[in-house]
Amino acid sequence: MSRSYITLSKEGSGTYVEKRSEFIGYAKPVSTEQECIDYIEKIKGMNKGARHNVYAYIVNEDGQVVSRYSDDGEPQGTGGIPVLDVLRKQDITNAVIVVTRYFGGVLLGAAGLVRAYGKAASLAVADAGLCRMVLCQPVSVTVEYTFYGKLQNALADKMAQAPVFGENVTVTYIVEEDEVDKVVNIVNEVTNGKNYLSLGEKEYYPVT
Repeated sequence: MSRSYITLSKEGSGTYVEKRSEFIGYAKPVSTEQECIDYIEKIKGMNKGARHNVYAYIVNEDGQVVSRYSDDGEPQGTGGIPVLDVLRKQDITNAVIVVTRYFGGVLLGAAGLVRAYGKAASLAVADAGLCRMVLCQPVSVTVEYTFYGKLQNALADKMAQAPVFGENVTVTYIVEEDEVDKVVNIVNEVTNGKNYLSLGEKEYYPVT
């Protein structure tokens, strides 16, 4: 598994007008190729009167990177590739972009189409924003109340879920994969080994 990757923070959109043709870009973070296909069909369904629905996506599913695009009837290389380039140039993975074109009656030529599709895609990505996803592992620690404050101070720079208070205190830290051993050592040192510690499944988490 890759240690980290860049993707979209959320779904986004943006509109660009070129000689009365309206280009509407839609962008969304995804996890699977099927999500890409479903999103493309959704956008097509929302824009049944549009002349073209150009798309591109890059998705890493189970270690297999899939990259696809479609000009959807536009001259070859004028739609899908400019949209795909927006993803590639920013090293964005696990994302799909669809750009819908409503024809304005004026032909744009190859250069105009490349510019318009790329611009609409870029606007959608800018609206969605970017985030870095990092492979992390949850580290759950249960300690007596006497150690809780010390533990919080020692791991203040780590992402943590809301503590669970009961007879003891349980805190789950979201730790980057290569720092798990370090965190475990800190926990044992702070609590003098008086803790119950468990490791969760590795997952990707957004890291600012």
